[in-house]
Amino acid sequence: MPARSDSAIWSGLFTISPDSGQTLQAQIRQAIVAAILDRQIAASMPLPSCRILAEKLGVARGTVVLAFQQLVDQGFLIARERRGHFVNPDVLTSPSKPAPKQDNNAPGLNWKARRRIAASDMPPPMKMENWIKSSYPFVYGQFDPGLFPTAEWRECNRMALAVLEIRNWAADMVDRDDPLLIEQIQARLLPRRGIFANPDEIIVTLGAQNAIYMLAMLLMAKGSRVAMEDPGYPDARSIFRLAGADIDPVRVDQHGIVAREIPAESGFVFVTPSHHCPTMVPLSEDRRRELLSLAARNDQIIIEDGYDSQLIDEAPQQALKSLDRAGRVIHVGSMSKTLAPGLRLGYIVASADLIAELRALRRFMLRHPPANNQRAVALFLSLGHHDALVRKLSNAFAERRKRLVQAISAFLPEWRAADSAGGTSVWLEGPQGTDAGKLAEHAATRSVLVEPGARFFDAGDAPRRFMRLGISSIALQHIEPGIRELATAAGRRPAAA
Repeated sequence: MPARSDSAIWSGLFTISPDSGQTLQAQIRQAIVAAILDRQIAASMPLPSCRILAEKLGVARGTVVLAFQQLVDQGFLIARERRGHFVNPDVLTSPSKPAPKQDNNAPGLNWKARRRIAASDMPPPMKMENWIKSSYPFVYGQFDPGLFPTAEWRECNRMALAVLEIRNWAADMVDRDDPLLIEQIQARLLPRRGIFANPDEIIVTLGAQNAIYMLAMLLMAKGSRVAMEDPGYPDARSIFRLAGADIDPVRVDQHGIVAREIPAESGFVFVTPSHHCPTMVPLSEDRRRELLSLAARNDQIIIEDGYDSQLIDEAPQQALKSLDRAGRVIHVGSMSKTLAPGLRLGYIVASADLIAELRALRRFMLRHPPANNQRAVALFLSLGHHDALVRKLSNAFAERRKRLVQAISAFLPEWRAADSAGGTSVWLEGPQGTDAGKLAEHAATRSVLVEPGARFFDAGDAPRRFMRLGISSIALQHIEPGIRELATAAGRRPAAA
């Protein structure tokens, strides 16, 4: 058995990194707990003293003392007077069953043949896991760590962890939501879009996609028809198809979806009127009224995705839901574009009877989104942090969008940027014969990440000359050099700066 002075074993167990998002104390605790549960430390083996371990790791002795004390309180370690700290034998007696040997010759189960929905056959998402390491991340839907309100978000999480607050969210809410969050959505978010709703007309979701999935599961079946913008939101299209619906693609022009081309037989219409996905063109006022009139005439339900609608636009338009007097519009909202995409919190606004049905459905799916996150977001909204963040992001993104359009005009003059104000991306159309997919591959080798546009089209032979450039995660000073690199990848020699 290794002695306390045998440093080889401890070198492998206690490894900390200054680049980790965890505190030094947390990293020490995690390393010890992992070693204990993996049976790498025997109960008879004393851990290094706090002084020795602190010297070895280059941290303050108090950091190690606090880590050891918390592990004692949690029952992982036992402190023996004058002998040091040892693993609690009770932890090591917990049952552990060896994994059964895999018979490589046995026939495997064909899970694809047993499935009832073809989720894996749907178009895959754009995978850019390492976007944050890229020099020029023109990616959509990610956040900028430099703009994230770290101090304010920590404050709200600390407040949510106060004893009295824990009592408000720790219990199982079954099918309910945090009443403070519903109140804040009702009072702070919806009026900005011209929507005034009662609490029983709002439900919290795990983001906009979860909202769309629940609506599809509740309202659609095999043979349902959904009219959608083409190009349009690819994941919504896939969700509707998973529910058994058929898609009716509808052309989009500079005024948004061409309402008169929506088939009367479509039972549902899915639109992104605030900023069309992916061109960012807003749906004109005339088209909005025409869309509502046709929906009433053809008995259609409109699902409105408030895509990129939380930011302050130069010429803001009210939500389609604000014009609805018949209850035909279902509004889907999200806080991903402003607060954080990883938070996964959104909401649906609809008639009270539909919201009641959605609550009943959600109870069987996930009961309710994590209540602690709901309370933290509610506090973030109530303290005015979200309003301040929206102003900050709106100003930053407006400046980035202007710089991006200027850089495209200078270094990629043959590419046409969609003329739209607001939003967190710019839609580009390249010259005939352009393959944006190959261009994206070449650009990635120069640390430039862009998104080919073919996935947004429903046609089997989708045009390949389109591309989307996001601005939410790239710093202002990196936009012009990034476009210069993109121009080089496209085969053009950039002009001198």
